[in-house]
Amino acid sequence: MRWTAISLLLTLSFGGVASAREIGAEAFERLPDVDVVFLGEIHDNPYHHVNQARAVRAIAPAALVFEMLRAGDVDALPEDRSDAAAMAAATRWEDRGWPDFSMYHPIFTAAPEARIYAGDPGTADARRALREGAAAVFGAGAERFGLTEPLAGEEQSRREAGLQAAHCDALPTAALAGMVEAQRLRDASLADAALRALEDTGGPVVVITGVEHARTDIGAPALLRLAKPDVTVLSIAQLEAIPTGRPPHHLWVLTEGVPERGDPCAVFEQQGG
Repeated sequence: MRWTAISLLLTLSFGGVASAREIGAEAFERLPDVDVVFLGEIHDNPYHHVNQARAVRAIAPAALVFEMLRAGDVDALPEDRSDAAAMAAATRWEDRGWPDFSMYHPIFTAAPEARIYAGDPGTADARRALREGAAAVFGAGAERFGLTEPLAGEEQSRREAGLQAAHCDALPTAALAGMVEAQRLRDASLADAALRALEDTGGPVVVITGVEHARTDIGAPALLRLAKPDVTVLSIAQLEAIPTGRPPHHLWVLTEGVPERGDPCAVFEQQGG
């Protein structure tokens, strides 16, 4: 694929939905030069992490933001990133439910000089957002990311329905509004971390996050642009199935799935039974 100035401008100017297009895995080695790149993933898919490492190696970012890391985890990281076991232990990676760190380790080593930033607000704050709302938990600067504005009724319903579908229609209806607020907090935390990383280092910045957080319509890229419209952003979705319509990202790639994953709804069925 060849990137021209015009195609790049079109890709970054229309929010992703109207201009989303499919790329091949080889495109991760020659992405456009922008301030912040969001590399969306399905967390347990090893192919997605291979592509992310490939992109990070090509971009050579000044900073990496990880959805999986909290501020304390970044402080605990060893200076030597070559020891995967030491990094996993320092961050208690798998104790917190993330997939095998060995899939993520090549992303860290692909840019060994990049500064690492935390994108996770932490479990305690996420739980507080369920009760108090994202703006109250985020605190100063919440308005920059639109958190002080309640979602319109239709948008609120749409987001609640999306969360319900993602959880196999097993969530209590009364919990959905709070979960939307927790999601808004997570998106704002990622956007804020990316902006701080950009301001601290001058960029470029790469954000490693779930594909839903990388959405250009309601995810972290949208909130980042809301806070600072002059920042150039590129969002890439990695998907396991051909999407219906255009994904809410600038670019998307289709990869193999994870056959051994099993039925994601089984855990809910067990809990219900």
